[in-house]
Amino acid sequence: MTQRLTSVVALAATLLAPTAALATEPTTPAATPPAENPHPWYRPRHLVLQTAGGLGMVSAGAGYSYFNDKVDTDILLGYVPKKFAGSTLTLASAKLIYSPFTVQISDTWQVKPVSVGAYFSYTHGTLNDEERGQYTKDYYWWSSDTRYGPLAGGRITYLRPAKANGRPRTVSLYYDLSTNDLYLQSYIANTKGLTLGQILVLGLGVKADF
Repeated sequence: MTQRLTSVVALAATLLAPTAALATEPTTPAATPPAENPHPWYRPRHLVLQTAGGLGMVSAGAGYSYFNDKVDTDILLGYVPKKFAGSTLTLASAKLIYSPFTVQISDTWQVKPVSVGAYFSYTHGTLNDEERGQYTKDYYWWSSDTRYGPLAGGRITYLRPAKANGRPRTVSLYYDLSTNDLYLQSYIANTKGLTLGQILVLGLGVKADF
């Protein structure tokens, strides 16, 4: 009887041993998949706020960055109060900017010393805008409300901690020196009477990723 009981206990111990081993074995947590980028392609990458630069006393908008942050496209809406322009002006503008290289100053600061590009703007609200019969045909060859031209500038950027999905977040201060088709034509026709400084317009602004 004792021998049979011993055999049953031994058999039970043999069957339960693997279960006990599994129970005491540490559980390895499942690997967390990397967070996917929730930023859809059509959503702007950054917000822009600018003063002057031929785009309004103040202008604001949003933009996209691509080609490893070397190219920016910004869309802005500007405003000039009536007391500064004779009538209230609203400006819609687009800028295309190329920054060929970036200088890393530290872990949190970088500079894009050279940026070049072009802009286009449309102004609504100019005095007697497109009034029929105001001028004879071809009296003015240029548009009274549309301007376009080249620009150049630079920016300094502060690198904030990245988001949970790994996307960088930056805040940049920038400047633009620009001119337009009308100013350039006037300068070419009168190089002795105008200087480059008289046809350049300074704009200052800030960009922030979101």
